Amino acid sequence: MEIEKEKGLPAIIEVIHVSKSYEGNPKALFDISFRVEKGQFVYLFGPNGAGKSTLLKILYAAERPTEGEVWVNGLNLVRMKPRKIPSLRRTLGLVFQDLKLLQRRTALENLAFALEALGAERGEISKKANQALRLVGLERRSGCLPSELSAGEQQRLAVARAIINDPILLLADEPTGNLSLTAAEETIRLFEKINLRGTTVVLATHNAGLVDLWPKQKIVLERGRLIEGLNSDPVVQG
Repeated sequence: MEIEKEKGLPAIIEVIHVSKSYEGNPKALFDISFRVEKGQFVYLFGPNGAGKSTLLKILYAAERPTEGEVWVNGLNLVRMKPRKIPSLRRTLGLVFQDLKLLQRRTALENLAFALEALGAERGEISKKANQALRLVGLERRSGCLPSELSAGEQQRLAVARAIINDPILLLADEPTGNLSLTAAEETIRLFEKINLRGTTVVLATHNAGLVDLWPKQKIVLERGRLIEGLNSDPVVQG
């Protein structure tokens, strides 16, 4: 891409001296800098309140930083006009903490609705939705409502919806937070499968056990500050 060549970016994400302030929380994020290379699987790790969700929101342009620059796939999100944000998000996959599944629609209908919103051709919708269900192992549960699925199955359906558009970047906010160890393992293996298909994965979690069991490169936040980051120097505590 032309912007990427001008910046000389080897990364799909570059966060440069980013800070974010809110009324009552002037240091939600403070002077954060890191890069994520294309094709990586990275944990965004830290305790609750560390700033993980805020940072993810900045990466998909739901929030703007108070200071600093944010580049995603060669695009400057700070200077991006609001009308361009939907185009950005069509290249991303998002998995939210509350899943945001449509409770009155079946698993297949949830995916079909997502494809319709993306403007997919009618003839492609059923094909792509069923492919996504097979990828996450829910092809036999396609006619079930979310309430008829287990917590792990609901999470896999949310992942299927996030990858329905073959995103270049998948952002997941605490996708294993309410799952059993077995379901959490299945979810991580699913993200690994998606990563092997070429999608960059950034997975936010506060679960140190998860990070120890399935180690990946990580970005570590604490109280809005970067403690450890990719292509950045660790912060010396003292």
